[in-house]
Amino acid sequence: MRTGNLLGVIDLLGVPESVGLAREYVREKLGHDHPVLDDVTLLVSEVVTNAVIHSNSRNGGKVTLAIVDCHDLIHVDVVDAGSSKAPAVRGDIYAENGRGLMLVETLAHRWHVYDDPAGRTVWFQVKYRHRLAQRL
Repeated sequence: MRTGNLLGVIDLLGVPESVGLAREYVREKLGHDHPVLDDVTLLVSEVVTNAVIHSNSRNGGKVTLAIVDCHDLIHVDVVDAGSSKAPAVRGDIYAENGRGLMLVETLAHRWHVYDDPAGRTVWFQVKYRHRLAQRL
């Protein structure tokens, strides 16, 4: 089992405004110079957007975001109330919407969706290499 450092957990309302809060939270927890800050921020934005638009958490329900640094990858869980339709990757890159999970599939090292009595979790992992300290 992989261990890591829990960077934080935040509960958000299932409203569109929470997407911006989720992005800010990622930037705060990873720091401005983290090697995968942009990728993780983008993927969190996409997955939280899906949760607040498509899940039963929409209209003010709860969406939970957890971020863990596992020393060579960032692991993110987004938990919502689930829905009757499972999230799926859509293949049309020219569609007006529906590309969020395609981005997750492209940028993440691994990702998955699972349902349990607590709701639905979409998780993903983004690998990174530590930058070597620059010598003066």
